[in-house]
Amino acid sequence: MNQNIEKRLQQIKAENIVWIIYLFVIGFSFYSNYLEKDYFINHNLNSKEKYRTINILIFMVITTVYFYFEKEAIESFLDKNKSEQLKTYDTLAFIASTMILISGIIFLYIAIDDKDLEEEIAFN
Repeated sequence: MNQNIEKRLQQIKAENIVWIIYLFVIGFSFYSNYLEKDYFINHNLNSKEKYRTINILIFMVITTVYFYFEKEAIESFLDKNKSEQLKTYDTLAFIASTMILISGIIFLYIAIDDKDLEEEIAFN
């Protein structure tokens, strides 16, 4: 099989794993929202700490996923055996994945640092 096709199939396999990870993240996000609501309505400090812990975990996981996509974008960007149009797409994808990674790092920082739940952050 062509090496490019094999590489693309491996990327698709990895992306499928990422989609499964996102399903778990979504489930934990629903539970996290439940705990956040319980904290604000009932002032349950236990719910607040569980909410914070789950959010930190969620943003650690998605930031790790963003690092994976950043690595893939860098590898593709550095591959010189491509047409000019494909190089342009690689450059744009690299810029976009870098911005997404930066946003993940920022959201993770907020989740860790905001002990009073002052800022609403959401997995996008």
